[in-house]
Amino acid sequence: MDLRLDSEWQIRPIKGDTGKTYLGLKAQEKVFIKRNTTPMLAALSKEGITPKLVWTKRTGNGDVLSAQEWLEGRLLTPEEMGERNDVIDVLYHLHHSDSLKNMLEKMGGQTYSPEKLLQAYEADLPKVMKENQFLTLVYQYLRQHIPAFHTKEKTVVHGDVNERNWLVCNHYLYLVDWDSVMFGDPFVDIGNVLGHYVPVSNWRQWLISYGVHPRNEIIEKTYWYAILSMLQEIKKYYHKGDYQAMNQEILQLKRIYIQ
Repeated sequence: MDLRLDSEWQIRPIKGDTGKTYLGLKAQEKVFIKRNTTPMLAALSKEGITPKLVWTKRTGNGDVLSAQEWLEGRLLTPEEMGERNDVIDVLYHLHHSDSLKNMLEKMGGQTYSPEKLLQAYEADLPKVMKENQFLTLVYQYLRQHIPAFHTKEKTVVHGDVNERNWLVCNHYLYLVDWDSVMFGDPFVDIGNVLGHYVPVSNWRQWLISYGVHPRNEIIEKTYWYAILSMLQEIKKYYHKGDYQAMNQEILQLKRIYIQ
């Protein structure tokens, strides 16, 4: 896409999943630009959860560009996702922030119950996944064990907390890419992290560190959201044509499912 700012800016596309990210250069200024991302960025930046928001601009065709400070850093490794306490700290901050909750309310943020998340998974589900015996078995398990969810307990959740969305800069950890932000059960994020990066034998200790007593129903809910996150990833990789990543996700799902 041709992205235009004033003539002093040089804009370079950044390779990514969405095709909506750019590097902006102007004299000594260097910023990360994203097109049509969530208006939540200002509040998230103020709370230190995501890099500082520098400016927003509306282009002639109606797109909204958000520029954040460019930080030299690196992404977390899968091993670090399960080992770093600051991953727990950032998620706890996000899930317990009243100001972020109020901001998302003002924006009309949608609430995703477990049923609604399953409906989103079912939408445009590839035929090959519908016909896969193992994936169908897992899906039926989710249908039969939907966890309780009360809207009064909803929190702001990121919705896509894989290692590619965690940025370490000078030992400070940021959570980025907020296109999936929504209201829901905090276990949307917790289950994703635990299912992908933490051995099941360590789940209880991780939950205690987060501040949750790991009763059996909590472990069962964690398990439910972990499995759902894997089905969602398998579907995403299939649509992208990344069959190697899809098969790796299926292997991880089998490891968790047979526990």
